[in-house]
Formats: sequence, structure tokens, C-alpha cells
Amino acid sequence: MAAKIFPLLSTLLLFFLHLHSSAGQNVVRAAYWHYGTQFPVSEIDSTLFTHLFCAFADLDRQTYRVTIPSANQAQFSTFTEIVRRRNPSVKTLLSIGGGGGEAVAAAFDSMASQANSRKQFIDSSIIIARSYRFDGLDLDWEYPDTTTKMANLGLLLTEWRAAIANESAVTGNAPLLLSAAVFRSSDYFTIDYPVQEISNSLDWINVMAYDFYGAGWSNVTGPPAALYNPGTTVSGDYGVRTWIQSGLSANKIVLGFPYYGRAWRLANANDNGFFAPAVGAALTDAVSYEEINDLIDDDDATALYNATYVSNYYYSGTTWIGYDDTTSISAKVTYIKDNGLLGYFAWQVAGDDDWALSRQAASTWGA
Repeated sequence: MAAKIFPLLSTLLLFFLHLHSSAGQNVVRAAYWHYGTQFPVSEIDSTLFTHLFCAFADLDRQTYRVTIPSANQAQFSTFTEIVRRRNPSVKTLLSIGGGGGEAVAAAFDSMASQANSRKQFIDSSIIIARSYRFDGLDLDWEYPDTTTKMANLGLLLTEWRAAIANESAVTGNAPLLLSAAVFRSSDYFTIDYPVQEISNSLDWINVMAYDFYGAGWSNVTGPPAALYNPGTTVSGDYGVRTWIQSGLSANKIVLGFPYYGRAWRLANANDNGFFAPAVGAALTDAVSYEEINDLIDDDDATALYNATYVSNYYYSGTTWIGYDDTTSISAKVTYIKDNGLLGYFAWQVAGDDDWALSRQAASTWGA
């Protein structure tokens, strides 16, 4: 009996130290890289970031283990090595899941519902993170949509943190970082996140403060990543405030912004501001920042910034795009600093235009 008590106490000590230290994170200036973009890892300017997310690892729906897409083993296994060539101090995290639709969400729901399947997921994630030299793990479950699923998320995070602490105690390695990408507010519409478990278990949350408006679900134009949106709850600021009011410390919140815009086809070319009537998507609906700049250069177009929403928009004829430019990115980073948040993240590096947005964010932060 006594021989078993000491390891248990060591694990508990590390666990409770984590609750108060948040793994020593001072700032997160991060971005995601996604293998599906074909953007070479070697082209990432890692000097502009403190953390980089490698996305996405998969969840096997039979074994509930974390796996890497077979065609991308080399990219994932060398990710950390490559991005550290330019920035030896950058931290890397393996992101698991992603917005893969109902099938992916159902797999996470099934995994999180049973202790045995949660353990398979947790143990395999730690093994892969260590094998591929990642500094941490990032959960992207979009989204738990019942009270039961939210409760199971809380169990998953608590057990995951305990397993990370135990692995660190046994091996002597620094504990893996643990983060999660979450909905813009502390509830998924009417279903509350398990905020206490999130606070106890995660180093930070990545608040996905974008995709507020889009042609696929809105028949008017809108600021897709509005920081403010007077008279509504659809904004980054509102989301941040809900997380803080629910009990999460501001210094565990990382605010997200997109390196892409959303495109509509205007119903009337002369009615071209925010919330103008639209008749569906223009172009490819989601348009990278680099592509938007090309359109501005090539077209007889108008590009404007709106400080009320902290958002940019472009229009040419009946094509209308809402997006973030360097001006809105700068305003958002200033907001993050002024409100004591931990930092920012971008989805995703492939959308930037010669690192203009990333450089602006880093410069505004004071890097």
C-alpha cells in the first residue's frame, strides 16, 4: 500500500501546482497550420509566433486512439524540427479533431462518454505528442451540444490533465501543454461549457471569434469576425466577457481571428455596406486574405475599414467580402492587451499575404 501512495501524491502535487501556475504561460501569439492547404511547413515564419498548432490529427472511431493521416506522417513528425530552425524557442502543439462535420463530432461524443475510451484517447495522444516532439496537445471538438456531452468534456479534460501530470512525474519531462479550441462564448447557444474543469485542466482556451456571418447561413452581409457588434451577442468582445463572467480568468483566454474573409453576392450593387441584402455566396465563399488583396489590386474595387465593428469589407459590383485587414488585426491585438487576455491565435498561416497580418499582430503586441 505505502509503495503506491508516493506516486499518487506526486501526481496530485503536480496536478494542483498546475491549477495555480497555468504551466507558466506568459503570452500566446499563435497560429494554426493545416496539412490540407499544401502550404509547406518550411515556409512558416516561426519568428512571428510563440506557439504553432499542427492540424489535424484524427480520432479513430473504432479504437478511439489519436492517429495521424497516413499520407502526412512525414509532415507531422518533422513539424517541430522544421519550425524551430528559424525560432528555436517556439512551442508546438498537436491539434486533434477540427470542424469535420457531424461524423467527427459524433466520434468525440462516443469517445468522451466512457472511461475506457477516454483513456485510449488520452494515452495515445500523449504517446504521439512525445514521439513527434510536440510541446502540447490541443482539442478541437466542434461542438458538444448537450449537457451530457459538456459534462463528458469536463471528465475528459480532468482525466487528460491528470494523465499529463502523471506522465511528467514518471518520465521527468516537462508537462505537456493542454489547450482547446472553443465556441465564441461560454455556452454553445444554450448549453454551458464546463468552465470549472476547463479552468482547472487547460493552460488556455482558443476562442474561435469568427464565422459569425457567412453566405451559407446569412442572407445579409456581415462582419465575419466582428470584435464589437452593438445590440447583438455576435461578437468577439461579447464572447470574451461571457467566458470571464462564467469564472474563467482572462489570462487563460486566447482570442482568435481569421486570415480569410466571407464573400456574398449583393442583391443590389448600390447597397453595399454591412447588413446589405445578399443572394448567396460569391467566389468560393471563404476567401483568403492573400486572395482578397489580389482582388483589390486587380479590380476597380472599394475597400473600407469600420471601427464600430472592427472589421474591413471589400466590394466590386455585386461581389462583397467581409474580412480582417492589418487595421482590424492591430485593433484586436490592442484589445487583447488592454483586457489582460493571454494572447491571440490565427486560423491559419496559409491565408496570410507575405506575413502581413502576422507581422502586424506581432508589432502591435510589441514583439
